[in-house]
Amino acid sequence: MIKVLNVAEKPSVAKSVATILSRNQLRVREGRSRYNKIFEFNHSINDQQCPMFVTSVTGHLMEVDFEDRFRKWHSCDPADLYTAPVRKHVPEDKLDIKRTLEEEARKCHWLVLWLDCDREGENIAFEVMEVCKGVNRNLTIRRARFSALIERDIHEAAQNLIAPNQ
Repeated sequence: MIKVLNVAEKPSVAKSVATILSRNQLRVREGRSRYNKIFEFNHSINDQQCPMFVTSVTGHLMEVDFEDRFRKWHSCDPADLYTAPVRKHVPEDKLDIKRTLEEEARKCHWLVLWLDCDREGENIAFEVMEVCKGVNRNLTIRRARFSALIERDIHEAAQNLIAPNQ
């Protein structure tokens, strides 16, 4: 049986997607972040029954910063910033979300991304993928493409999952 972790761009979208797909027959439990609940239910994807776990991020999961030695106003020549190394990391205030994603991804076979269908949404999708693949390299990753949080769009998106577009 395929266990599916679904990740939405914000908590309200996670709740809407879970409510629609479960036909309001879901269980709710706390994640590590008090704002990002986990909704559980069974759903059929392409005629296969799957336990579904739906949670969310709160926009971008990661930040990109210069290394410490380049972060102060007078620490370097501004021209050096064009070639200065940057680091991508999960900031302190989003570590609980990261931990929830890691815990849930370890138990699942698929990761389905319910993020906005624009460049920013794709960027956030790849941040989520990086965290989840870090603990479970074998995840099958799919993207739900939808334009509105209405039953028809959400059910259609769940049955027509696509590959993420870097």
